[in-house]
Amino acid sequence: MSRFKILAANPRRSLAALATVLVAVGITGASGASFTAQTANPNNVFSAGTMTMINSKDAAAILTASNMRPNDPATTGFTDIKNSGSLSGVYTLNKGTVVDTDLSNPMSGKLDLIVTDCGTDLDCVAGTNTVKYTGTVSAMPASTALGTFAPAEQRRYQFSVQLNGSADNNYQGDSSTVQFLWNAS
Repeated sequence: MSRFKILAANPRRSLAALATVLVAVGITGASGASFTAQTANPNNVFSAGTMTMINSKDAAAILTASNMRPNDPATTGFTDIKNSGSLSGVYTLNKGTVVDTDLSNPMSGKLDLIVTDCGTDLDCVAGTNTVKYTGTVSAMPASTALGTFAPAEQRRYQFSVQLNGSADNNYQGDSSTVQFLWNAS
């Protein structure tokens, strides 16, 4: 005699057990559980810098010379140019329109001009500074490079003008006017 019993299968019980196993497998398989993470960087702000300058002689003449005589000592004037913006900038000095009262004998061709960069120490001691232009007012280029100014950097410029010794009687009573423009980019 055999010790094993064969139990007659109950079809309802077998179907219920099979359904339970299938549901359990389906739930586990369908959940697809995995790990996730996330981080954020909110409020990213972007703003443009500023390009501005201060001219200590804004809207005024740097120098005025009257009753000039050939070979008299030069007349000098100063202006301070400051980068008041938040960006560094490449600065230039531009010569504006020159107006001579005598078109036959333009005085601007006899006015010897020296433009000196006195530096950030604002000290215009002769021989220790950089000459940016030397020549006549009429021959001055439209644009003279001054270099790059950092934010808050200030430089002093000295302008010296003298009536050239070659100016003869044809220049008596003449005058010349020029505008200087400062630019940064």
